[in-house]
Amino acid sequence: MCGIFVSLSRDTYRSPSEHVLKLLRDRGPDSVKEARVEIELLDPALDGPISELLYATFVSSVLALRGERIVVQPLVDEKTGSVFCWNGEAWEIDDNLVTGNDSEHVFSLLLQACGAGFDQDHLVQTTRRIKGPYAFVFYDNQRKRLYFGRDCLGRRSLLQGTSPTGELILSSVCDKGVSEQWSEVEADGIYWFDLSSRILPGARYGEVGSQLSPPYPPLNKSVALDTLTSLGPASPPVGILEDRLRSSLALRVRDVLNRDHVDLDGTSDHISNVAVLFSGGLDCTVLARLMHDLLPETETIDLLNVAFENPRIHKTSINGTHEALEVYDLCPDRITAKASHTELRTICPGRNWRLVEINIPFAETQAHRSTVIGLMHPHNTEMDLSIAYALYFASRGVGATHDTKTGCIREYATPARVLLSGLGADELFGGYQRHATAFARKGYQGLVDELELDINRLGKRNLGRDDRVLSHWGRETRFPYLDEDLLKWALAAPVWEKCSFGEDLSDVTGDEAAALEPGKKVLRLLAWKLGMKGVAKEKKRAIQFGARTAKMEGGKTKGTQLIG
Repeated sequence: MCGIFVSLSRDTYRSPSEHVLKLLRDRGPDSVKEARVEIELLDPALDGPISELLYATFVSSVLALRGERIVVQPLVDEKTGSVFCWNGEAWEIDDNLVTGNDSEHVFSLLLQACGAGFDQDHLVQTTRRIKGPYAFVFYDNQRKRLYFGRDCLGRRSLLQGTSPTGELILSSVCDKGVSEQWSEVEADGIYWFDLSSRILPGARYGEVGSQLSPPYPPLNKSVALDTLTSLGPASPPVGILEDRLRSSLALRVRDVLNRDHVDLDGTSDHISNVAVLFSGGLDCTVLARLMHDLLPETETIDLLNVAFENPRIHKTSINGTHEALEVYDLCPDRITAKASHTELRTICPGRNWRLVEINIPFAETQAHRSTVIGLMHPHNTEMDLSIAYALYFASRGVGATHDTKTGCIREYATPARVLLSGLGADELFGGYQRHATAFARKGYQGLVDELELDINRLGKRNLGRDDRVLSHWGRETRFPYLDEDLLKWALAAPVWEKCSFGEDLSDVTGDEAAALEPGKKVLRLLAWKLGMKGVAKEKKRAIQFGARTAKMEGGKTKGTQLIG
């Protein structure tokens, strides 16, 4: 995980403000560096003389999670003077595992693409070879071109803004001191500016290069079926999902570098390198259960569960007394988390499953309100804020845990620098109530249309915002359900192999697995197969309602209402 800031100015080098520099450092606490490049702009009416200069400033912060050493960014090629800022994880290139530091590897490929016989499509083709989440800025000094973009899903944040004087800013976080007009860089291609001309990009943005071809097929919208085969725990789709999810998790949880670990008792017996954003629901608990099979049993898995004091629900304020814990213990996601935690401990007794209870009083929520709003910008609705609150405090990872030996409650802050999120499962497998509603109205045609809408807007609607909020505490969030190979299968499979709306359950008396809720049926059956029958039956609950962040400042507020 890294933070990126790039500015182009006619007047002077424009470094990020102290506020933005702090936000970048919060994202990447291991190193921060600035590189400057003076770019000669040629007058097209003349043959050679310099018309004026353009000042390019590149700043990168780094959270080092791979390799044996910290690779400081921006990377600068001594031979060509080209510069690279990378915020991502290249898990595979050309289907080959990338070991060690991936930023150096990707930079090398881009430099090769810009070598002899250069064609702009060569550079775009290079990005297509990468599996994993990323945002990047690459300056090709030989041709005076600036390239930037995000992966096809938009799993990493990159924003674009322009100052009133025409300065262009690309940044992982927005700087309202430079501009009020910020937008997400679209996750639909590689953008570029030709800086050798005298026209500095201003209100008009650069051209789109060749569009990125998604590394997965379009959603299978077939609805023509003669018979609907009932799904069960032994059905082929369940086995395929398990295999794909295990492979996805293996890339994301193994060999995580953690230089700063200090355990509760000062030993390394219960190291926690990876934590789960844990509501106790189906998506995240399946991830936790499969992680158990991939990590050494000596490694603790932290389960981060957040609960809020909501004055709309809790009429009296909380004064920090022991009785006040009831407010959090009665939070829907806390109840679910405790039940799922118990089930994990029963099924996998050799693992230390540490449930971290993160309780947030309303006063603390309000104290961080402006920070959260700034991080999620340019998203600015009440729903954005309610979701961002939950992600922000959960990823901070500061709460309390129950010592299983003594029964005592101890304050605790997770040392994990990698977080896992279950995001994507609802969109792929039909987990939202609106999917059931769409099926009730228009059958499978209505359902696949709704699923396609959700999948196509996932990056624009969720992921850039979530990356800015989750990364604020120097942790990287990874999304196993959005792995490219898993996506290939999930999107190509017919919808009835993923959920079971419309299935005839009249003859399944006594078959609890067959009678599971139809939304995300294939994932529910996987949970059942793994022994987590309680989790398999758990109903979907939106994060803002489960953590009680919805409508915290007024019961009549609508989710689509803009923040004042």
